[in-house]
Amino acid sequence: LLASVLDRNNRPAPDLQQQQFEIFEEGKPQKIELFETETQQPLDLVLMIDSSLSETAKLPFELDAAGRFVRRVMRREDRVAVYEFGDTVSQLANFSNQPDRVRAALQRIQPGTGTALSYAVFLGSQALARGAPDRRRVLLLLTDPGDTTSRADFESARRAALRAEALLYAIVVRPVNNEGGRNTAGEHALETIADTSGGAMYFPVQVTQLDEMFDRIDRELRTQYRLGYYPDPRPPQGAYRQIEVRVKGDYTVRY
Repeated sequence: LLASVLDRNNRPAPDLQQQQFEIFEEGKPQKIELFETETQQPLDLVLMIDSSLSETAKLPFELDAAGRFVRRVMRREDRVAVYEFGDTVSQLANFSNQPDRVRAALQRIQPGTGTALSYAVFLGSQALARGAPDRRRVLLLLTDPGDTTSRADFESARRAALRAEALLYAIVVRPVNNEGGRNTAGEHALETIADTSGGAMYFPVQVTQLDEMFDRIDRELRTQYRLGYYPDPRPPQGAYRQIEVRVKGDYTVRY
């Protein structure tokens, strides 16, 4: 399991000890056999940029912020792939550990009209699932988040993310900053996947806050805890189980 722990000020909490963590499977306490702070497990990240018409005005700012994020987050062993989604979903760069190649792909993004959001989550999750099992898998979306032209429904997207064991992070950039500019159905759908996967959603009010949002994701990815246990009792092969992670103290944990 990968766990992200935040303190009372909503900041990543480093340097916690193994004895502060508890794992329960189907309500039964489990013995923690593996514990890593600030895991060095390499990262596969799919960066998905919403290029629909509603994003046109803010797209240049979003691409600049995404490029700076890539420079910060990538280490030698990490890999980033780039997709855009408008009417359809297009892969602009396959997984690479070369920041210049990723940034060049970002510059090829062109505004579209519709938004294939669920299909983007579905295809991004499939791409991550094809990677090596010893890598962390992250799906990062920058979106408004409408969905008008998807070839996959929300449930297919959610199941694909779960099968890929991918963390979903979404930066939601609303077309206008009022309640009328919200796509509440799209936000709720993304939030459901993010919560289930152990990821998170961020809501900048202005495009000038994009760097701050990307920085929060970067810090969280670098302060994740890695936990492992052998299920007791052993469940049937392929069975889904309810797992709970708790952290002692004034903390919030996502997993």
